[in-house]
Amino acid sequence: MRCQDPLKHYCENCSAASVLSRPAISLIIGLLVFGVAKQASAQSCPDLSFYYPAAESDWAEVDRRLDPLLEDCLTSAEYFALRGAAQLNTGQLPAALESLERALLLEPANGAAQIDYALALFEAGQLFTALEVNERLLARTDLPANLRPVLRARHNNWRALTRQNELQLDVLAGYDTNLNAAPANERLTLTLTGEPVLLELDPEFQPINGPYVNLRLGGRYRQLAPGSQHNFSADLRGRISEDTKSDIAQFGARYAFIRPDPNNAWQIEAGINHLFFGGSALFTGSEAGLRYQPAGDDFCRPEFAVTLQHQHFHDQADLNALESKASAGGSCQIPAFGSSAGTQRIAFEMALLGNENLENGRLGGDRNGWQLNFNWQHPIGAGSLRTQLNHTRLHDSTGYSPLLANNAVRWQNRSYVLFQYRESVSVLNQDSILMVNLYHQQQQSNIELFQTVDTTIELGFSFRF
Repeated sequence: MRCQDPLKHYCENCSAASVLSRPAISLIIGLLVFGVAKQASAQSCPDLSFYYPAAESDWAEVDRRLDPLLEDCLTSAEYFALRGAAQLNTGQLPAALESLERALLLEPANGAAQIDYALALFEAGQLFTALEVNERLLARTDLPANLRPVLRARHNNWRALTRQNELQLDVLAGYDTNLNAAPANERLTLTLTGEPVLLELDPEFQPINGPYVNLRLGGRYRQLAPGSQHNFSADLRGRISEDTKSDIAQFGARYAFIRPDPNNAWQIEAGINHLFFGGSALFTGSEAGLRYQPAGDDFCRPEFAVTLQHQHFHDQADLNALESKASAGGSCQIPAFGSSAGTQRIAFEMALLGNENLENGRLGGDRNGWQLNFNWQHPIGAGSLRTQLNHTRLHDSTGYSPLLANNAVRWQNRSYVLFQYRESVSVLNQDSILMVNLYHQQQQSNIELFQTVDTTIELGFSFRF
């Protein structure tokens, strides 16, 4: 007798059947339930019923035995369907796709080939084409009732991959040498009278160091569609320390619409960022941008971007501005040094910056400048090390203030370096990522008020749900 369970091999004795571990074995079922007949034109092709496997481990032997029959079975859809199933179950994905496509060219309604062809497309990364083929199978009126739940479950599992959610919680503790972002100098030189006058800064406006706790809760949602992708993200961050006047709370949200293809990728993005400092609303920035990534070689791809940001300062309207940024760069993935596995990623960017004052009352007027950014991620030990370098140069269009540097036109050079080590670990039976961050920032300027130095080190964990 024959097995009634669609997840089992066909056999003469059902008690000897073994449960399928891969949906591709459904080829055998498809051949039975859809009643596939051998092509009439394949007169020289032998009876293939003797070539079906008795157990899942026999697929390699099936492929070996079918190979010499190729010339005799060129017009047999059954042959290519069976050969495609054998290749699919032995990891020969490109060959399996070719065989199954030939089976469907010979017999488009071949249910067995359609079942395995959908799986082969899925394993090849062609998710939406696999869903389309599987949906056509579910629409067939001759589909047996016991096979429909299997294909429906597969369809639902694949469809779920088009919508991806992630929740992330970061908990870190660290030490900061300049919690309040104060000037590096304890004194300022005033030039109101034309002669330098030293002004001692109140200790409250001098750098305050100390420990802190950094918390971040973030959510990600990605929706895939044929030829496009929607990304949504939102983050809530907070830094708490003994110096409550320098505590930080920040909320940000972003949306990106991406249209990728083999030749290029377009991305339209928009976002908003709201910052509280010392318990009071300080800054709100809203931005929109466009990114374009043309085709590159196998290792590197260039990237171009344009971004506009509206900057609103809640208590200082004269600082409100519109900032523009035009950048060009690229990213490369190359084999990691000293490692036989894994790759290192290098990204770089050069940008022109413009900051236009919207209230016509800001000290220094409009600002212009440029920026260089470099990222390097390399596997190290059981984790990875990320290095980020940034240098930004800005200069004002008019003198800043007669009180400082005799109304000189201000310039600023800001540089920072970030070292971040990440390693997957288990904390309280929860998968997490160990993070160690070392950050150093230094800003130079011809005006002492804007000369700052800051160093932080922090250690913590990132949990994903």
